[in-house]
Amino acid sequence: MRDTILFDINETVLDLAPMKARFAAIFPTDQVAGTWFSSLLHSSVVASITGVETRFADLARVMLDDMAARHGMTLTDDQREAILTGFSSLPPHADVMAALNHFRQHGYRTVAFTNSSFDLVNKQLSHANLIASFDEIISVEATGSFKPDPQVYAFAAKQLARPLASLRLIATHDWDTHGALHAGMLAGYVDRMSDQTAIHYHPLYKAPDCMAHDLVTLAEMIIAADKLAK
Repeated sequence: MRDTILFDINETVLDLAPMKARFAAIFPTDQVAGTWFSSLLHSSVVASITGVETRFADLARVMLDDMAARHGMTLTDDQREAILTGFSSLPPHADVMAALNHFRQHGYRTVAFTNSSFDLVNKQLSHANLIASFDEIISVEATGSFKPDPQVYAFAAKQLARPLASLRLIATHDWDTHGALHAGMLAGYVDRMSDQTAIHYHPLYKAPDCMAHDLVTLAEMIIAADKLAK
């Protein structure tokens, strides 16, 4: 029974744009923010594959110091915290609440599913006034790994007491939707990275059956697809 939707949080649900100002206050350009986040995700994948034990928050600090070193800088504790504390106060994208309500009105269970710690995601969703819009919150922290490691999707299925094939992950990261599909889940991709004329998706990754530029349209597509699958 397809009645549970998992949502990636950072970038998919929460807008990382305000992080640029925090980086620009310390680094010579706000473009460092995007490079740092990409490097963080890259490093989390390497850690997963090679068995490096770390928390996502600790890895974030390591990669922040790495970015500083690349710019010939050494960050103080205050500068580091000025950036990283921004993660707990990110705003939601404008389409999030409507999409969550649409799913819940159609009987879906909504689940926050993130690499971040359980404590951080609770702070994030509380600040964004979304905490009541999620039925469950799952952090991969207890697995000792990160998405897209297959074991973290299996962990989510176990936590929810549902078979992998009945769950669907929504994300704006094609490596994450590919990971979910590879593990046996369904997926939906929201393209927040390109313009409205085409969907950008890695051509070598497994592609979801539902893809859109906004979450409301994606929710409508998923609900329609699930009705046909019954």
